[in-house]
Amino acid sequence: MKFRRPPRELGLTLLANALISVEAAAQTALPDITVQHKPSARAKPQVGRAASIPKPHPGGQKHIAAALRPAPQPNSPVRAPTPPPLAASTLDQKMRNLDAAREAMLPKTGASVYTLGRETIENLPQGDNTPIDKVLLQAPGVAADSAIGGPNGFHVRNEYGNVQYRINGVLLPEGVGGLGPVLDTSFVGRLSLLTGALPAQYGLRTAAVIDITSRTFSENSGSLSAYGGSRETITPSVHYGGVSGDTQYFFAARGRWSALGLENATQSFDAAHDHTEQGKYFAYLATLLGDETRLSFFSGAATSNFQIPNDPGQTPMGDFGPSVYPSSTLNENLCDRFEFNVAALQTKAGELDAQAALFQRHAHVHFAPDVFGDLVFNDVASNVTRDSDLYGGQIDASYRLSDAHRLRGGFSFSAERTQVTNMSAVLPADPTTGAIAPTPFGITDYNAKTGWNVGGYLQHEWKLSEQLTLNAGARFDQLYQFVDANQLSPRFGLVFKPTADTSFHAGWARYFTPPMQSQAVSSNIALFTNTTNQADVPFDSPVKPERANYVDVGVDQKLTPNLRIGLDAYAKVAWNLLDDGQFGEAYVLTQFNSARSYTKGIELKSAYQQGDFKAYGNFAVGTARSKDVTTNQYLLDAITFVYLLDNYHNTDDSQFMTASAGASYKWDKTLFATSMTYGSGLRSGFANMDHVPAYFVVNLGASRELELVPQTKPLTARFDIINVTDRKYELRSGTGVGVFAPQYGARRGFFVGLSQKL
Repeated sequence: MKFRRPPRELGLTLLANALISVEAAAQTALPDITVQHKPSARAKPQVGRAASIPKPHPGGQKHIAAALRPAPQPNSPVRAPTPPPLAASTLDQKMRNLDAAREAMLPKTGASVYTLGRETIENLPQGDNTPIDKVLLQAPGVAADSAIGGPNGFHVRNEYGNVQYRINGVLLPEGVGGLGPVLDTSFVGRLSLLTGALPAQYGLRTAAVIDITSRTFSENSGSLSAYGGSRETITPSVHYGGVSGDTQYFFAARGRWSALGLENATQSFDAAHDHTEQGKYFAYLATLLGDETRLSFFSGAATSNFQIPNDPGQTPMGDFGPSVYPSSTLNENLCDRFEFNVAALQTKAGELDAQAALFQRHAHVHFAPDVFGDLVFNDVASNVTRDSDLYGGQIDASYRLSDAHRLRGGFSFSAERTQVTNMSAVLPADPTTGAIAPTPFGITDYNAKTGWNVGGYLQHEWKLSEQLTLNAGARFDQLYQFVDANQLSPRFGLVFKPTADTSFHAGWARYFTPPMQSQAVSSNIALFTNTTNQADVPFDSPVKPERANYVDVGVDQKLTPNLRIGLDAYAKVAWNLLDDGQFGEAYVLTQFNSARSYTKGIELKSAYQQGDFKAYGNFAVGTARSKDVTTNQYLLDAITFVYLLDNYHNTDDSQFMTASAGASYKWDKTLFATSMTYGSGLRSGFANMDHVPAYFVVNLGASRELELVPQTKPLTARFDIINVTDRKYELRSGTGVGVFAPQYGARRGFFVGLSQKL
């Protein structure tokens, strides 16, 4: 870099300062500076101490610096200068640039995207204390369920689960079917729900992608919070993030103790035997290795202990124990553990962007029965343990050929070791008469498996014009599990933007969805012959991957500067549809396939903002139907199995109508917020022919920043009411395919919180 030559008096002053600091200069190598000599007409002679200093050598500061450097000692290496740490604002901008490069590397062309930012999350009743599954209920097409009804207690577009999480572009492998979300809301910087026809980089779980960008901070800050209220709920939390040198970091942790851990088995205000203890943490580090390379690491863990809620007044089976026994005293419990670690290296070199990541995940679920009580009411007591360790890697890259053409490709692999143990106490049954003897004995059904998922993709984005973009590609997936299978899956996505306020998208995708290895395990049904746990249907074909064709079209329109609306329609035809359910008293899910199925629906969304007032509303209708259960048939009773062979039926996770809405207004330092969810009811009854009653739940919240001490960071106080109208509503009736126990939504609750900014 070249500079104009400074005035003579400035050069003399610099020399004086340099001579005074010789000792310091001898300890630190000075950078070379090339000075261009140009006489200054405005330079005037100075008097005093500076004027007595001799005129500097014609080499300028470069020669002064060289003269002041100490001579290298023998056998002493000469070290290169260490660059100073970046200023926080410069570092933040470089990190944002890399975030944008990562977004461009993983396009969403043709998919339906619904994004919730940090401010939107904070403006919900309960704010960061809202569990992430309840946050997602505010998105279109997302239906509420009980914790056992599906992964994390919700369904997207009436699918059983089939949802993948990604953090900073890296796939987070699912667990083994525990209860409740393993991620905490406080670490989310931005959350996008991707549905529809997904681009080729998204494989495995394809009903929806929950794409999360973690929070980052350009300066050190955080908060320490305490939150709690009804049903003995206590939720302390802390998060803190900032900058150290060339590194950004963030940490969040939360605990939760409550007398309402899982959904109540009755509509009473307080549940019987429903205490929970939970803890979660998330940590993130990202450091620059040069201007356009970033090394990041994130880690998280969740541990949860649940009591299983009791349903009082149940009648014993009569085959074991007393004829009268209080079901309210049953003591079933479940513990759930989940932890993950991810390291990712992202770089940019000219027209090439790439990110490589390695990940590790451990998951553990253990259901502990009440052996005596379960035998009394069910004739079987199952102690179930599921363990899974998974290791894998992922590479994504993008290369811009020209302004109109960009190639993208990637590769991923994972190896999973699962161990499933079912220790059952059963009663013997006479093979001729069917008589049951009240003498329980134990059977252990153990299954261990190492499975592999390998996949790769290649796609081409072609900007046909300023308004029209086509993204075409394909991915190939190979599964080695209980079955070996593969598929080549073409993908096409089109985006048309005729104006700045209008955007059309359309897409078609071929999907290949492998079963969850820990849930696809088959029971050794021969072990249970002539017992009270003998299968009605003596078939246990291994679970297969689902194959599907998916079509999605939609439009987003900005009607006014303040109002935006959207419409989306979709249809899916699947073979070997994956589904799951709770079959038996153990709170674990097991998967099976239906030979044929179809899903279709329409979604509406809207968002409005005027100053400090914000509002949104979403509505969806849809249906999902299938027939002919072809794997793990032993899970069904004989009558249901025979009926489903030739009859389409509603899948148990489908709900015809779903809606959500919310609004917030900030007045001075006070925030008022409301949210609501509506559901027409999940399926129930024989072969899912009926559904539970519709429900409508409204939440309210208010928070205010308080500056108790001048010139200090504020304290935020909040007050929330959940289920304001105290609506009694049923999520599950305990009937239907794969539904074992009833579950009700939480009754009205009052919660308060204090949060001190750090």
